[in-house]
Amino acid sequence: MRVAVVGATGYTGAELVRLLLGHPHVKIGALVGHGKAGAPLSRAIPSLAGLVEGDVEPFDADRVSERAEVVFCALPHGASPPIVRALRARGRTVFDLGADLRLRDRAEHVRWYGPDEAAELASQAVYGLVELHADRIATADLVAVPGCYPTASILALAPLLRERLVEPEGIVIDAKSGVSGAGRQPRESTHFPEVGGGVRAYGVGGAHRHTPEIEQELSALAGRTVRVTFTPHLLPMTRGILASAYAVARSGTTAAACTEAARALYRGSPTVVVLEPGGCPDTLHVRGSARCMLSYTLDERTGRLLAQAAIDNLLKGAAAQAVQCMNVRFGWPQATGLPLAACWP
Repeated sequence: MRVAVVGATGYTGAELVRLLLGHPHVKIGALVGHGKAGAPLSRAIPSLAGLVEGDVEPFDADRVSERAEVVFCALPHGASPPIVRALRARGRTVFDLGADLRLRDRAEHVRWYGPDEAAELASQAVYGLVELHADRIATADLVAVPGCYPTASILALAPLLRERLVEPEGIVIDAKSGVSGAGRQPRESTHFPEVGGGVRAYGVGGAHRHTPEIEQELSALAGRTVRVTFTPHLLPMTRGILASAYAVARSGTTAAACTEAARALYRGSPTVVVLEPGGCPDTLHVRGSARCMLSYTLDERTGRLLAQAAIDNLLKGAAAQAVQCMNVRFGWPQATGLPLAACWP
């Protein structure tokens, strides 16, 4: 099957290309970029030198549609809607990695992102967290691939809210990410001398745009509105997210019960591994991998449950998740073409 990547020269796009090159059921038909259109691929994505020939192409809906049945869009917020609209009008299956289509409540989208340019597309899109929505993804022609912070946070908390092991009020998520999550475009806040040797919070006070995405999925699991305090932090490393979520344990809840609930929910998943109670996931142990590592610990003194998740933000948090969605959509084993072992050490 022929596939295309729009936004191929960003960090997520380059990871998509890397994964698709090793996928046994697909062939890359087009690699599209904007700022680097016309540049040799070997220069735009140096890691692909000798593997992919040709130049980065500008976007042309007809040309892309002629050369690919499936298109991955790895574009910044706001850039996807006209491209996705043009591709869907030509009957192409689209996996969109931007934020434009993820929120079902479009009033919430306007509140967090501004004017809604994709309401009709969002109504057609399926949220692409395979572990929760595989049945719907299997028949979808438009998939909104989740964000990186929501992926880690939702996977950690989903079993607890689904099985009513914790209270839905007062959940706090403390998440830390490497700087690749900010994208390839240079900016002062991610310039190495500005981040090396330091750790800082950002998007504080409930201001980060991934908050409503997390709340949307957790509310559906809890069967009621869930509000979370979500604070991300920037770490001086390239890859990885560690999300630490704190919730009040209900009477009788144990770390072992939470661990078993997670193992039951994710049974058969090739990309989610649940550690023993009290374990501590490490971003180093998932770097370069499509997997998410989870663990659960109960602080008996305070009655709070700590749920932890570690992912590679560019893989399970983006590119690998998109490929996993494609695998489900076309009936291939979920792990097809995905790296499961991490680059360690």
